Amino acid sequence: MTTPRVGFVTQTHTGAVTPLESIQWAAELGYDFIELYMDGASERTGLDREAITAALAENDIDCLVHLPFVDLDLGTPRNKVREGSIRELRACLDTAAALGTEKAVLHASTHATEPEWSQRRTKPRILASVRELEAYATAHGIELCVENLPDDVFSIRTIDEVLAETDASLTVDTGHARVSGYSAADTAAFLDEHRERVSHVHVNDARQARDEHVPVGSGTTDFETIFGALDTDWEGTFSVEAYTFDKDYMRLSKQKLDACLPFSVD
Repeated sequence: MTTPRVGFVTQTHTGAVTPLESIQWAAELGYDFIELYMDGASERTGLDREAITAALAENDIDCLVHLPFVDLDLGTPRNKVREGSIRELRACLDTAAALGTEKAVLHASTHATEPEWSQRRTKPRILASVRELEAYATAHGIELCVENLPDDVFSIRTIDEVLAETDASLTVDTGHARVSGYSAADTAAFLDEHRERVSHVHVNDARQARDEHVPVGSGTTDFETIFGALDTDWEGTFSVEAYTFDKDYMRLSKQKLDACLPFSVD
C-alpha cells in the first residue's frame, strides 16, 4: 500500500512567489510535492532548472507540473496555431522531464468556439492533440493528466470521451466539478467509477458553485464525502489549489485536507 501524497499548485506565475520559495514552503509545511505552474513569471524559459532540481533534492520534495494553457490552443482548425501549441507543450514537457517531474496536468481546451467553429470541428483536434502529447510525455517518463474544466468541451460530464479516445490519465478538479453541477456525492461516484484512470486531484474549495480556489476549509465543499470514495488501494496525488500567498493559509489547508481523507497521511 502506498499512501497518497499531498502537494500544492504554485502561484509562481504571478511573480509574487518564486519556485524556490514554493519548494521551501512545501518542506516547512509538510507537503510532499509542488505542482509548478509553468506560465507567466514561471514559464519554461525563465526557470533555473539547476537551482530548482537542487532545491527539490535538498528538501526531499517531489515535482509535478501544470502545463500552460491561457494562450495555447489544442483544438483550433488553424493547423499552424495548433501545431505551434503542441510544440510549446512538448518543450514544456522537456523542461519538466529535466526537473524530474512525474505528472503533468493538461487543459484539453480550445478558444475556437461557436458560431465560428463547432465542437464537431474542434473536439477531434483536441483529442488528437492529447494523444500526441500523451505519447510524448510517456516517452519522457511523465504521466499526462487531463483536467476536467468548468463549462468547457471536456467538463466532468463529458471527459469520458477523453478516456475512451486516449490513454491519458485524469486530474479531477473538485471546484470545476461543482461548477458543472456535480454535488459532492456525484463527484464521489465519479471518483469511484474512474479510480483506475484518476491519478491526480485538484483540491479546489469554494463557498458556492464557482471556481473560487479559497483555502481548504474556508469554503463549503464536502470533501469528506468526495474523498470517501477513495481508499488505501488508490495511489494518486492531491494538490491543494488555493489562490493565496499566505503561508498560514497553506499550512491550515493541508491540515484541513488531511482531516478529510479516509486514510492517514504522514
